[in-house]
Amino acid sequence: MEGLMKFKGKVEIPQHFEDLQYYFNERGELRHMVTNTPFLYNYYKNEYDRNHKRYKIIGDMITLHVYELIEKDCNLQRITIPIDANEDEPRSFFFMNKDMMSTQTNLFVLLQDSGVIRAGQWGQKVIFHHSLNKGTQIPYIKAALRDNGSVVVLNPNDNFVEMKEEPHTLVKTEDESCPIDSTDNVGPTSPKQKIVVSKRCCRSPEEHTNYVWDNFISKSAARNIFFIAHGYGGLVFMDLLCKKSKEIMSKVSAVAFIDSKHHAQHQAIMDPEIQAWMRSHCRSWVLSAKPLDRPTGSLRKLDCPKVSAGTENHDLAPSVAFQSVFRFLSRTSKSRRSSIPPAHTMITRSSTRSK
Repeated sequence: MEGLMKFKGKVEIPQHFEDLQYYFNERGELRHMVTNTPFLYNYYKNEYDRNHKRYKIIGDMITLHVYELIEKDCNLQRITIPIDANEDEPRSFFFMNKDMMSTQTNLFVLLQDSGVIRAGQWGQKVIFHHSLNKGTQIPYIKAALRDNGSVVVLNPNDNFVEMKEEPHTLVKTEDESCPIDSTDNVGPTSPKQKIVVSKRCCRSPEEHTNYVWDNFISKSAARNIFFIAHGYGGLVFMDLLCKKSKEIMSKVSAVAFIDSKHHAQHQAIMDPEIQAWMRSHCRSWVLSAKPLDRPTGSLRKLDCPKVSAGTENHDLAPSVAFQSVFRFLSRTSKSRRSSIPPAHTMITRSSTRSK
């Protein structure tokens, strides 16, 4: 028995996570409410269609559950974008602190991998088969908040919506940076006449990140801005760096790449200034059989220093490297603060003499 889940040609969408007969125990592990067993993909023996539909529905409910944790447990706000969207226009969103724009503190920006995962997730398979602590960004968010920091949880994969009917005509706004283009908004249709409508200013992970940077992150009062980028998120950050190199290098204190898909040479970063900035402000945790933090890779490459992520599993890398990433960012923050003398301190010759 699967609660409200019935497979008779069509699938009834449950209204609550409990309706799926699944719950997360005190360790954040997904368990069946009746048998208390871990998630099993092949629940219906060798019936791919039924199992896949069931898997997708549970995945969608996990996404909603993670959103709820971000808003209720972490007290972050859901910010709808674009900010000038019409009432009937498809919109996206991301999460941030209520006072992020005005707080002079450390700002942590979480940039996930590509795929079906949405805001707050590093890897959905890890949530299914391991736990919320290992598969979501919740530990990162809470660690940042414990240090009185601010957080931006990006949602780069929320790029379009499927509509069964013809969408309303979208009126072009005054925002020339993200104009509405009917050829961009309407994609190929299926035999069921479903229309794929792109979300303006969020048509790709790169566009989403660029928009949030321009309208929120770059305008914040944060003393230090840190990016934590996993998988494709690293390539997205490099795209941002290429487009806004001067601004990024002046505002971003450090970047932690976790099994990143970026490649500095392939992304045409030939500027020696950018190369020098990456070597001194970025670190990359790569998949390796070596213990966590052990140096790996050639130092001659035009990229940042590389260390072992402590695992050869892409989806588990953010969880395994968690403590190491925050140590790196913390050292960067302290180093930056110590290099800037307090405004009220007058540096004199006598003050620099050794005692």
